Amino acid sequence: MQYKIHVIDVKNNLKNYIWLLEDTRTNEVIVVDPTEAKLVTDFCETHQLHLKQIWLTHWHPDHTNGVEGLLAEQNILVYGPRDELSKIPYLSNPLQHDYHFFFNDLKIEVIATPGHTLGHITYFIEEIDSLFCGDTLFAMGCGRLFEGTAEQMYHSLNRLAALPIQTKVYCTHEYTLSNAEFALTIEPHNVVLQERFEQVKMLRESDQITLPSTIELELETNPFLRTENAEEFARIRSLKDQF
Repeated sequence: MQYKIHVIDVKNNLKNYIWLLEDTRTNEVIVVDPTEAKLVTDFCETHQLHLKQIWLTHWHPDHTNGVEGLLAEQNILVYGPRDELSKIPYLSNPLQHDYHFFFNDLKIEVIATPGHTLGHITYFIEEIDSLFCGDTLFAMGCGRLFEGTAEQMYHSLNRLAALPIQTKVYCTHEYTLSNAEFALTIEPHNVVLQERFEQVKMLRESDQITLPSTIELELETNPFLRTENAEEFARIRSLKDQF
């Protein structure tokens, strides 16, 4: 397989993951939302990878703290949301909805997903059925509404829900178990959700990652993707905030 996806477990309180996408022909790699520069640098050195691009989904520090350290070592293209340029001053390639760009011969599509922050974007790669979605869509959950409205997030999630069902979902936090526990309070009789909860519980008991998910699995088990309208979404999001 020409392209390979790696993960770094940051092991911080926010349970961040850093995703890397490698072109195995060239040993070049991109990094998504680097929390810490040293973790990325060490990983690249260990696996003899050359960092070529940085992709940012939004401005929050746990997604951008490593950028300056990585740029101090070499000149790297930094892609991220144009609407958050004031908060991410080192963006070399500002992006907005429906833009596309390339990592070698791989085409990356940009999808605007405001809600968690106003400028949040996600990266969809049809050729390898992959979505890097930051803090918009989580396994059985979604991001908190720090800047946007419930209506914005509802429409953002619908955009992602419309992607091909085989799309793998690479979000940036290991929140799956607590999300599953909450989801069961909304849909206690959802058999697929019950089964997924048991699988996730086993994985976390052995300290294993629960990602990636898929769009198909999220459509079956994620209460936020199963709401009928923005009002229902807002009600469930409010319940999750107090969970």
